[in-house]
Amino acid sequence: MAVRPSSSPPPRLAFVSAATPSAREAKARLEKRYGKVTTADADIVVALGGDGLMLQALHHNMRRLKPIYGMNLGTVGFLLNTFRETGLLERLRKARQVMLNPLRMIAVDTRGKATEVTAINEVSLFRSSRQTARIAVAVDGKKRLPELHCDGVLVATPAGSTAYNLSAHGPILPLGAGLLALTPINAFRPRRWRGALLSRTSRVEFTILDPRKRPVAAAADSVEIANVVKVTVTEATDIRLTLLFDPEHDLEERILKEQFVP
Repeated sequence: MAVRPSSSPPPRLAFVSAATPSAREAKARLEKRYGKVTTADADIVVALGGDGLMLQALHHNMRRLKPIYGMNLGTVGFLLNTFRETGLLERLRKARQVMLNPLRMIAVDTRGKATEVTAINEVSLFRSSRQTARIAVAVDGKKRLPELHCDGVLVATPAGSTAYNLSAHGPILPLGAGLLALTPINAFRPRRWRGALLSRTSRVEFTILDPRKRPVAAAADSVEIANVVKVTVTEATDIRLTLLFDPEHDLEERILKEQFVP
């Protein structure tokens, strides 16, 4: 779906960049060429950097509902388009929209403090000591694993399934699958458990067993909460993020291709 018909006035663009010299220089050149407005006044936010900068831009604009078009000036750039200074307005006119719902994490620590954070890629739990974590896993109120011994465990969205989830040997999820990936990180017991595919409507609850002897931290993208005792993960259905992609760099096609990488 194109952003707007060609007869419409050009969109107001807000450029955001990573802190690298190449990204900052590109931002200055693009602002000189296409003009600039604040993100609050923009029709489209253009993110210049890598996947980390793209995630940051999505988080910063989560409540503004601004479409975000990324151009890769980082390393992998899975969530971004190819960088090119010329022809940007035409590319935006032809861009396809991808709608994403992030995850909502509510983490309760050993002091009883509850913290709510959103995650676009995944919510991860990690052991914080040399000893393995012991975690009980419940889905929709039903205990599925009374005791998981592991280095950690994560819940990934389809968009995040090709990131850390894939490195942890989790499944790649097509965007339209309506699924979340529940993936262990180095499970020791039960040793053969490789995770589960869950409906996107699932409520996943992790209870940390023996949290003082075997402390666990929870992370939602780049936000980490130390010494958690309970973590609940659901899809944030009230938040919809819009990413823009060139037709030849469609996110759904990229995810499909990842499943055939030898």
